[in-house]
This record gives sequence, C-alpha cells and structure tokens, in this order.
Amino acid sequence: MSMQIHIIRHGRTCANEKGIYCGSTDIPLSESGAREILDYVKKGLYPEAELFITSGMKRTDETLRLIYGDVDFVVIDDLREYNFGDFEMHSYYELANRHDYQKWILDEEGGVRCPCGESKNEFYKRVYRGFAEIIKEAEKRKAGSAAVVCHGGVIAAVMDRIFPDEKNFYEWQPKYGLGYTLQYSDGKFTGYWPIKTRESD
Repeated sequence: MSMQIHIIRHGRTCANEKGIYCGSTDIPLSESGAREILDYVKKGLYPEAELFITSGMKRTDETLRLIYGDVDFVVIDDLREYNFGDFEMHSYYELANRHDYQKWILDEEGGVRCPCGESKNEFYKRVYRGFAEIIKEAEKRKAGSAAVVCHGGVIAAVMDRIFPDEKNFYEWQPKYGLGYTLQYSDGKFTGYWPIKTRESD
C-alpha cells in the first residue's frame, strides 16, 4: 500500500505568543493564530486528504476545521503534545532557578520527568505508538492520504525517528500551521517534503 501522510502543526495560541510551555493544557487558537491559518488556506498551502486525524486538543481540532471544514476526523490521544506537568504555562525565565527544571532541561538520557508530567523517553514512546495508529487507521480505511493536525514536539519526534541524522530534534519543528508530507510505501517511509510558505525557506 502506498500513501501520503501530511503532518501539520496547529496554529498559534496565546501561550505560544507569550513563549510559555503549553503541552497538556487544552487552550484554543489565538485570534492571530486563526487568521494565519486562514491566510495559508487562501494561498492554497494545504494538500487534499481522504482521512483526517487530530490529537483531540482544542488547538488541533480548530486548526483542522479552519483548513478542511466540517469533516469527520479520528482522534488519537497519543499524538498530544508533551506533558510539562508543573512547568505548564510557565516561561523559561520563571523556571530557570528551579533545581527540578534545570535537572530536566540538562537531562541528555531522557529519563527525567517533569514534576507531575512525563519524561522525554515516555513522550517519544507515546508519540511513536500514536503514529503507528495513523498507519493502522489509513490501512483499515484504504485511504491514500491522511491529514494529521498535531503539535510541534510530536512532529519533531516523528521526523527524528523516521529520518535520523538529518537534523536535530528542534530543527525538525515546523512553524505554526506548517509541516511535512511523508511518502509511505510497502511498509516503510521513502521520503518527505515540507508543507511551507516561500518565506519559510
């Protein structure tokens, strides 16, 4: 089976605009974030799809509707953003002097959990499980294409896993409303190309 999977980062939120950690907190798009998505739609940026999937969070569901209208979609909870626990809705500057925060950001092995949240390793494992569900859903429905609206950290984790050594985790994160199209054929990913504006080159 051959298909294309379009993974799209949700639009901007007020938390994104303020530069604060927002993973499991369920907030909607900001007004400017919604306008940016609609501007991309007018430019014809987004590819068509047969299957639609979100993480089930307000910001992904709203982004999907702005792009594709009132379509039926599948929710895969494992595609939710990183759970920052006690660090949620705080900025780096608010957290910088906390010992538990420094321990987490300096952790290179991925085993340190955010207090009341998850570790990087737990996050990656959950995301990979969720991405496997995308393929199962597409194969079950015999869909030749799927549009998946999720989160920056999720997209970076997926791309880092599928195409290792090309970029680091943070370089894989697309801008809000943008993402990648993945080509999947005969049980493996054979390539990708960005969903982007000219300004994002």
